[in-house]
Amino acid sequence: MCTSVIEREASFGRPLVPIALMAICLLLAGCSVGPRYARPPVQSPPAYKELPQPVASESQPWQTAKPGDGAARGKWWKAFNDQKLDELEEQAGVSNRQIAAAADNFVAARASVRQARSQYFPTLAANPSVIRSRPSPAQFSGLLASNSSSSAIAVQTYADYSLPFDASWEPDFWGRVRNSVKANTYAAQASAADLENVRLSIQAELAADYYELRAQDSMKELFDSTVAAYQETLDLTRSQYAAGLSSDEAVAQAEAQLQAAQAQDTNLGILRAQYEHSIAVLIGQSPSAFSLPANDIEPDPPAIPVGIPSDLLERRPDIASAERAVAQANAEIGVAKAAYFPAILLSATGGFGNSSLSSWLTWPSRFWSVGPGLAETIFDAGLRRATVQQYRATYDQTVANYQQTVLTAFQQVEDNLASLRILRQEIDQQNAATEAAARALHEATVRYKAGLDPYLNVIAAQTVLLNDRQTAVTFRMQRRVAAVQLIKALGGGWDASQLPSSKDVEKGQ
Repeated sequence: MCTSVIEREASFGRPLVPIALMAICLLLAGCSVGPRYARPPVQSPPAYKELPQPVASESQPWQTAKPGDGAARGKWWKAFNDQKLDELEEQAGVSNRQIAAAADNFVAARASVRQARSQYFPTLAANPSVIRSRPSPAQFSGLLASNSSSSAIAVQTYADYSLPFDASWEPDFWGRVRNSVKANTYAAQASAADLENVRLSIQAELAADYYELRAQDSMKELFDSTVAAYQETLDLTRSQYAAGLSSDEAVAQAEAQLQAAQAQDTNLGILRAQYEHSIAVLIGQSPSAFSLPANDIEPDPPAIPVGIPSDLLERRPDIASAERAVAQANAEIGVAKAAYFPAILLSATGGFGNSSLSSWLTWPSRFWSVGPGLAETIFDAGLRRATVQQYRATYDQTVANYQQTVLTAFQQVEDNLASLRILRQEIDQQNAATEAAARALHEATVRYKAGLDPYLNVIAAQTVLLNDRQTAVTFRMQRRVAAVQLIKALGGGWDASQLPSSKDVEKGQ
């Protein structure tokens, strides 16, 4: 008897052998039904229109990129040789909340990859239970009335002890899981590129705000010296008026000019405070707890290495993110196509069950069941076809977005190259205009002191000189900001080789 029982139990695994062999064969023969991915084509010009000269000169603040330039592009802001800017950029990299949020989004994207990979493996679940039950005495009232041989029937309490284990596995015959893992991996890589794009944007915004603030410092220095000069002129006019060499009208004009310059000088504090507050937020500090001492800046930005347009495809994180979005959309088409094929589920259940606690986990209390299942949708009113069409349209949309991102990148580089070239010319012209205005003021002052010209000529000359000096400061600031924007347009210090690989994403590195 014992031998026959053992033989029957040993034969319990025999039905699994052909099932397992069939599953292995199908798994090995399984294919991915999604389309093959290829990077969308883009038209890249051979050279930038605004970069005709290969080497930087005094009039061109850029140079042709050399192979060794890529190694020094990490902390690109160090090229400006400003220690305070270096400190602020380091703080922003550590404490900026937008960068932190983008980093958290990347961590979540990596977790999605691991979630998708979990579908490769079987699922095992346990559902132990202990149930005690007692039927209602009313169920036995009829039995008591018809039973003449017994005066009473005891109502018993029943127990059920169960320890089942359920295992299920859906082999990835049609590539649904593989394409899902690919899609999530590409999405994680796009998230990593988005993180670097946010980092670059914050770095560039911080540098631009910093130079805008320094321009206000330069403007403040200009107006402070102007107010001092106007005060000297007012004192001279008052002295000449007291000596009968000038009129009270000239004194009033000098007073009005001085007070207007003082008002403009005071008004500069508004914009400077706003830039200071913006910098505080960018480095993750409260504006009320941050201050930046006044300082001047060097007039010229550094020479910026510029490569060929095709380099942008590897240097800009936003282009990398757009390209990974295309790959993700391509993989999702495969996920949608897999719905056309049947789903094969291998499931097994086994465990122990008994009405007695002492006999619960004994060998005779075992139970099991095993077998495959197949599910195929016969009619869905065009749902799967529409779903595939939807994902194909999404793919086409991401291709268009990618190509538009590339075109925008080319435009931004050309825009800032043009800005640097034109601003260099404007600064030279403005410097000449400022020198001429200074000579005109000198001559007007000499003639006024000699009594040859009215004070109104001095006022006009002073106004022209102040406006020219303001314009010169503005042009220098714009040139600095354009240099920052050019570096951003070129991708800063980022390169596509820094994008995490599929294995790194899956491992959570």
